[in-house]
Amino acid sequence: MSASSLEAAVQRLNDRIAHDPEINPELFARLHAAQRAEGLLHDTRPIGSFLRPLVLPRSRYETIKRAAETIAVAMERLVEEALRDEALMVDLGLTEREAALARIDPGYPTLCVSSRLDAFLSDAGFQFLEYNAESPAGIVDQLLLEKIFFDLPHIREFLQQHSPWLPRPHQHLLRALVDTYRAWGGDKEQPCIGIIDWAGVSTESEFKVLKSYFESEGYPTLIADPHELDYTNHTLTARGSTIDILYKRVIIHELLAKFDDTHPMLRAYRDGSVCMANSFRVKVAHKKASFAILSDPRYEHFFTAEQLAVIRNHIPWTRHLRRGLTTYELIEHDMLDLVQRKRERLVIKPNDEYGGHGVVIGAETDPQEWWQIILGALKDSYVVQERVPVKKERMPMFTDHLEWPEMLIDFDPFLFLNKVEGGIVRLSESSLCNVSSGGGVTSLVVLEDD
Repeated sequence: MSASSLEAAVQRLNDRIAHDPEINPELFARLHAAQRAEGLLHDTRPIGSFLRPLVLPRSRYETIKRAAETIAVAMERLVEEALRDEALMVDLGLTEREAALARIDPGYPTLCVSSRLDAFLSDAGFQFLEYNAESPAGIVDQLLLEKIFFDLPHIREFLQQHSPWLPRPHQHLLRALVDTYRAWGGDKEQPCIGIIDWAGVSTESEFKVLKSYFESEGYPTLIADPHELDYTNHTLTARGSTIDILYKRVIIHELLAKFDDTHPMLRAYRDGSVCMANSFRVKVAHKKASFAILSDPRYEHFFTAEQLAVIRNHIPWTRHLRRGLTTYELIEHDMLDLVQRKRERLVIKPNDEYGGHGVVIGAETDPQEWWQIILGALKDSYVVQERVPVKKERMPMFTDHLEWPEMLIDFDPFLFLNKVEGGIVRLSESSLCNVSSGGGVTSLVVLEDD
């Protein structure tokens, strides 16, 4: 579909929403109730507050897809180098325990079973900002949004008129988990999947949806807290049930902060007694400093010409924030002087956090405060990244009434064994487009090109 045709189709949908008397507070109350019933929540907050999907033409979706898959393979190359080079591992900011665990062979070849590249869209293109290589959330959002919203008359009519393609990330996740289990050497016809994270986490409702889906496909599934695990006779169990595939949703640095190396999960993994996805090795790529390696000319020899072309077009300038010299726009600068002078163009981030925690946007920060943040960041592991343009789009958002704010939109493609299938679409009125920072989500619809 051409850009003008897509814009016209979306405008007709917006007009339909704006003038439909059935779109009223009673409907909004039903939609909120449906989200609570289905589990489309962050903690207890419904996160689907938009009455239409993000609509992408097939050509743009495929461009993002190809770029994301190329970056995922480049990340595998980066990790190979880091496993051979202690200095590079240190430069990425891994702790000694993280590095030691990363060197353990997980028993299967692909780095990430499931991952996500977080991207900002703009009128000119798109930029990837981070690689969630650990345990990306939001995989069931598309499924739930379709279930809750796609029977509304205005959406149903739109889908009938355009016959779109709809992604199925939850299906690809299960396929990737089972394929990885087979590659690891697992031979059970229907292995038991253990979804492991802290009890009461904000994404717990997603685990319940995944459990229901996995079991509907014939795979027994349990949800367990790391405290509930036991490892005896080379068998990892939770509440007496054997775990064959450990779908690790607990964050590595949080796990290591609470347990030593005698924890059942770590022992079973080290012994090769459980297929764990994702493995501890993904921490190398998950560090935000991995983008500093991708975007630094000193490391260009790691990557192919195709990978370098994608990196230059879609990875913003990123550096580990530390004293010394660096290059910016091919010119050498003192790092601290550069970061202070270019405040309005830069963002400072913790090297290993999630949900937007600790992110500071220079353009929204007083110069004196910015300098103090720089000095504080030098005491820990932080990166500095060039801020990228972000697409804004008016979206029909509801609470107890309908409004049309301009929203920042990011589209974050999911990858399963380095192949893209859909993604999470996050929207926010603030500069941080994270669900955990108060943002919301909508579904993705891809229209075929003319």
